[in-house]
Amino acid sequence: MSRDRYVDFLRAWSILLVVLGHWVITALVREPDGRITAPELLAVVPWTQWLTLGFQIMPLFFLAGGHAAGGSWARARATGGTAAGWLGRRALRLLLPAGAYSAAVLLTVGVCAAAGVDADTLALAGWAMGMQFWFLPVYLLLSALTPALHAAHRRWGLRVPAAMAAVAVAADALAVGAHTPYVGLLDHVLVWGVGYQLGFCWRDGLLTGRRRVPYAMAAGGGLAFAALVALGPFPVSLILVTGQSPSNTDPPSAAMLAWVVAQCGLCLLAARPVRRLLERERVWRAVRPLGAASMTLYLWHMLPVLAVAAAFYLTGLAPEPAVGSGAWWALRVPWLLLLGAVLACVVLALRPLERGLAALYGRTAPPPGLHRAGPLWLGLALDVAALSRLAERGFAPDGRFPVQAAAGLALGTALVMLTRRPTGARTVPPRESPSDAQVTENTR
Repeated sequence: MSRDRYVDFLRAWSILLVVLGHWVITALVREPDGRITAPELLAVVPWTQWLTLGFQIMPLFFLAGGHAAGGSWARARATGGTAAGWLGRRALRLLLPAGAYSAAVLLTVGVCAAAGVDADTLALAGWAMGMQFWFLPVYLLLSALTPALHAAHRRWGLRVPAAMAAVAVAADALAVGAHTPYVGLLDHVLVWGVGYQLGFCWRDGLLTGRRRVPYAMAAGGGLAFAALVALGPFPVSLILVTGQSPSNTDPPSAAMLAWVVAQCGLCLLAARPVRRLLERERVWRAVRPLGAASMTLYLWHMLPVLAVAAAFYLTGLAPEPAVGSGAWWALRVPWLLLLGAVLACVVLALRPLERGLAALYGRTAPPPGLHRAGPLWLGLALDVAALSRLAERGFAPDGRFPVQAAAGLALGTALVMLTRRPTGARTVPPRESPSDAQVTENTR
């Protein structure tokens, strides 16, 4: 299959909106005692919760991820690859850059803690550097389930995401209505899994064979979301707001599920005109680097916020109009431009690290035909647990070094890297590299 530029565009567009969304809602205030605090814009200025309808773009991550994973797994099966070999290689493309990023942040946290940096300041910085990690354990879990999910897709098609959606709604009803503990955790996989499974269906033409399907998804999902917000218990915000219950994201709610379906439908409706636009080489040359740098941008985009905070807020140089005022919004323009310039410098500085990670991947990627995979599964379990903890509590919970999460991530990644091929086995030379360890691999 020829390269689908639209899938790469979705990745680039999603990354761009994630970065811009986080930067736009980040508010910093220098307190009289010199501490830096971060008021929660969505709570302080409630109307900004409507902005999340445009910036909550994660459904497209999972749609594009399912599209890419379906093709990747089908090719692996056709060439004799195993589920363990495919998963190990795919997981390592995420774990190597995530591990390198985590090592750098953890080293900084350790140095700052030893130097006596204020615990509250360190905790805030550690949370900012870990907030985006929630995506990684969910994506790893869906990757681990891909062989089973794709087998179900080949047999039942669209009935699979429909069934997942029904179970997700039931779980949400138990969590929200009956306050049943832990059942809502299932929706982290089920709700985002619907978008992932729709990616399989999209790739195989089940969503585009009938023109009315994308319209039905966009209209039906949009109306369901509006009804759940207007008549049900759910807020409009598609990003977590402290103290807001129920939340649409922690865990993903029925309203978020409706938004997933609506956004995927809109994505399919936009495919034809956007593909025509992407056929222009000038446009494609602008889009391609963003997609190629997706993982770097995703992991490191909050570092410029900390750098600007240290340079302008700790020193008292930054003007500080009231959060949400007209002057504050006007200052968002230079704020975004400055952060963009710093991030561009960060990306350039990380090029040697990316090349080193690509070389490391080539030496340590599990073989495609891997069968004995006990260490691999154990390593992935440790990684999922560690990444979940870092996403929930940050890299410096209460201003302290996260010993358990750091050890779990290091050991888990090492187990995935050290998974060996059987003695005497022949393997296909690895073709892929973690070139920014794509959040969704390129489709071929």
